[in-house]
Amino acid sequence: MVNGAVETCKESFFHRFHTYLNFSDILIKQNFDPNACGWAYGMNIFDLKEWKKRNITRIYHQWQSLKADRMLWKLGSLPPGLITFYNLTYPLDRSWHVLGLGYDAEVNSTEIENAGVVHYNGNYKPWLELAFPHYKGY
Repeated sequence: MVNGAVETCKESFFHRFHTYLNFSDILIKQNFDPNACGWAYGMNIFDLKEWKKRNITRIYHQWQSLKADRMLWKLGSLPPGLITFYNLTYPLDRSWHVLGLGYDAEVNSTEIENAGVVHYNGNYKPWLELAFPHYKGY
C-alpha cells in the first residue's frame, strides 16, 4: 500500500465513493466501486518508496487532466485523493485520527485524549467564536 488513513464510512453511508465521484461518467463507473469506503484525507501516512515505484504523481496528474474536460468529481481535495489512492490505502486503526471536533459536540473525550491526531473537520473550528468550547483545549 502507498497510503495509510482512517476510513470514514463507518460514521455514515455518505462517506462512500458515490458521494464524491460522478458515477454517470463512464471513466468513473468503469474504474471505481461506488460503495468503496472513503477515508479522512486530513491525515495520511505515505510510503514514499511505494509512491515512487507506482508513480503516484503521474496517476494524480493524469486524473487531473481528465477532469479538465469533464465533471468527474465534486469540488474539494478529497475526491482526487480518493481516486489516486483507490485500492492503495491501508485502513489505520481509528484511534490514529479522531474526527468530528468541528461538527460533533459529543466526541468521546477518552478517544480524543488517546488519539494520534485530532481533526477539527467541520464548521466549528477552535479559533472561531462558534467553536465547541470543550474542544478548544485540545
